[in-house]
Amino acid sequence: MTATDKTGSAAPLLTRREMLMGAVATTLVLPTLTRGQVAPSERLGVAVIGLGAMGSGHLGYCLGNPALQVLAVCDVDRTRREDGLHRAEATYAAQAASGTFKGVTAYNDYRDILARPDIDAVLIATPDHWHTLQSIDAAKAGKDVYCEKPITLTLAEGRRLAEVMQTYARVFQTGTQYRSITTIRRVVQFVRGGGLGKVKRAFTLWSKVEGGYTPVSYPLPAEPVPDGLDWDLWVGPAPWRPYNSRFHRNPIPGVVPWAFCDDFGAASVTWHHSHAADVTQFALGVEETGPIAIHHPVDGKYPTLTYQYANGVLVHLVDDWGMVKRVYHAVPDSARLEGNFGGVFVGERGWLTALYGTNRCEGEPEALFEEMGMPRHDAGWGNDHHQNWLDCIRTRGRTSTDGEIGHRAASLGHLAHTAFKLNRSLKWDPVNEVFTDDAEANRLRSRAMREPWRM
Repeated sequence: MTATDKTGSAAPLLTRREMLMGAVATTLVLPTLTRGQVAPSERLGVAVIGLGAMGSGHLGYCLGNPALQVLAVCDVDRTRREDGLHRAEATYAAQAASGTFKGVTAYNDYRDILARPDIDAVLIATPDHWHTLQSIDAAKAGKDVYCEKPITLTLAEGRRLAEVMQTYARVFQTGTQYRSITTIRRVVQFVRGGGLGKVKRAFTLWSKVEGGYTPVSYPLPAEPVPDGLDWDLWVGPAPWRPYNSRFHRNPIPGVVPWAFCDDFGAASVTWHHSHAADVTQFALGVEETGPIAIHHPVDGKYPTLTYQYANGVLVHLVDDWGMVKRVYHAVPDSARLEGNFGGVFVGERGWLTALYGTNRCEGEPEALFEEMGMPRHDAGWGNDHHQNWLDCIRTRGRTSTDGEIGHRAASLGHLAHTAFKLNRSLKWDPVNEVFTDDAEANRLRSRAMREPWRM
């Protein structure tokens, strides 16, 4: 939680701990670990904040990496918090000569973790509405950050996060592990390097939720808060809503059960579009900018929502991959388009897919695969996403998906949400990050936080 200092800049408030101290399973494949002895003094002290499905996967990675020492876990759900603690202690106990270990602390409030000087970095896997604030607070506390995607729920949040990471010189990695998959990276770099010639258009999925294309906020009946769940802290900076099991329950009913609600999540952006946006923009060479126009289908120019970039490339959102064939006629009817978290690229020399979920890339002509030096059925689906973050912590370098790139990937989804909410096309200035001559759309770039939270 932050306040404003005398200069007008945001400054951290003292927590109770600071005063006392005196001051998947992931949905993607984790990289293969290299075993070895690491001196205790060389290990990075880390903490995992949020122990749902994704956080549990991150905890497993950290416990299995000898270069890391898990010092703390945090969750507002006592069941998940205690499960994480017991899992960590059991893992380290099995490695200890004594067969016991008690060096991990469990917290309900993430600010208690940030107050600890022995924690070098945090992995954040809380619901979306917490991502930006917790990342910024961690950076101000001197911690490096790995944060699940999307890293923001508004355009303004993303710009603020990118600026804070740069100002505080923190190493930040967005959890779009899809970018780091070996095969996908090869296809994307081939497209980026001109392998398809001039790219004419690209396609990626956009999912419906509750009958529409944007997350919704409708009343749900209040239910008794489960024992051990700090619901007030779960809601945190979001608009207040009474507890309902559609938002949170044990056992975990899916990775992101709350994403349908725009107070807490971003629907398609949360589910898969942040991955797809990152990779698509990277392949097109526009990962640090954005489109100049968002064309809504009500105009009749394109049958589905379409982004237009300054270089003329179009990126079409589709409900399903069949639309690439039957609506846009962009690839042959015989084309095999399966998977999520990626896109279809159509250029002067042919077409290629970069889709995760089938361990297979497709495209035509066959010569494209020969040029890339890879078969259609490629076994290289591991990734080094976490390792990239850890390497950059050591070198103080820039990660593959840092705050700026994570912000731009999330922004692409937020632009679509704005167009869908207003039911019209929009013009966007990606340099100044404002809608051109559109006060109504610009008001949707940000939103207030619930008291007493501040960014």
